[in-house]
Amino acid sequence: MIPNEDQLLLQEAARRFSRGKLLPGYQQRERDGRMDRALLREMGTLGLLGADISTEHGGLGTDGVTTGLIVEELAYGDFNIAAVTLVMSLCGAIIARNATPAVAAQWLPRIPRGDAILALSITEPHCGSDAGALQLKARRDGDFYVLNGEKTSTTYCDCADAFIVFARTGSVESGARGVTAFLVPSDSKGLQVTRFQDLGSHCSGRGSVFFDDVRVPAGHRLGAENKGFTQVMAGFDYSRALIALQCLGAAQASLDEAWAYVKEREAFGGPIARFQGVSFPLVEGETLVAAARQLSYHALALRDAGKPHTVEAAQVKGLAPKTAFDVIHQCALTLGHYGWSMDLPHQQRMRDVMGLEIGDGTAGIMKLIVARARAGREATEERGSTSA
Repeated sequence: MIPNEDQLLLQEAARRFSRGKLLPGYQQRERDGRMDRALLREMGTLGLLGADISTEHGGLGTDGVTTGLIVEELAYGDFNIAAVTLVMSLCGAIIARNATPAVAAQWLPRIPRGDAILALSITEPHCGSDAGALQLKARRDGDFYVLNGEKTSTTYCDCADAFIVFARTGSVESGARGVTAFLVPSDSKGLQVTRFQDLGSHCSGRGSVFFDDVRVPAGHRLGAENKGFTQVMAGFDYSRALIALQCLGAAQASLDEAWAYVKEREAFGGPIARFQGVSFPLVEGETLVAAARQLSYHALALRDAGKPHTVEAAQVKGLAPKTAFDVIHQCALTLGHYGWSMDLPHQQRMRDVMGLEIGDGTAGIMKLIVARARAGREATEERGSTSA
């Protein structure tokens, strides 16, 4: 994939901001454990948030490949800030496709300005990858829906301005066909959150969201009733390719730092880069990152062309987080006793990247998606399965 002139300009803007502003504060933001709103507004002025939102709603109207370039560059400096750009693009796309004009006009312009953080709330305590088994209920009451239940593993739970919530409006037996999406402001009466103590991504604020008779205007329903599952599955093909690039951006940062170290570190009469046992593992890392990067942009290019890309997105979502973790791990080992230090960012990148070996679908789920596409759904399901 060779970027065009407009894409290169945005990529360069993201690169300068990432390496000059994000990278120096990456570890401090981890220690602070909160999202920096001023930083998001600064990104908004540079066009680095919601760039793929339409110009009508304040974005740049860019394509998926361009968004990928931005996400990868930002992740080089701060994995977690890049995640904001990624999630806002996913949430913005869901709102743009499915919200009423009034709701779209109220929320979409706030995303590219950095004035609003939206959270995607799907997972529940009893089910993770099986999104068709959701139990949080939404009951129609006149011009409102009343939501009751619990969501868990929701990123930005304690800093979001609104949640895109997937709730059951049909019977449990209807599976995925009975799920509806809603936009729920975080200040809604009866909504409460608790935050987890996670291994990484501390500034993102993952946790649980509780709904106790939360009343949501019917106009805040996103799309048709009982069609929410289809909406989120379509969006995941996009976000999975972006997630891959987010992980690869972090891995590239560690690779660059490891190369700089082995060129300067001397042992046995010269720089250690001259030893194949030192340089070859880094070369292997560069190769794997480059290969995964190309597949990621291929998936996004297919999306931009309106072509199916579910398989490619699943392949790279299964490949890139594990590849990035392994590459960053090798970079830490390359630095020897220096790498075994909390003062350096490799340990933080490993912890942050590891979270996306789980989030948005595990490697096992990604393999199942590809297997079903290649062999057919019936051939890959257990006899008697009732999955959606």
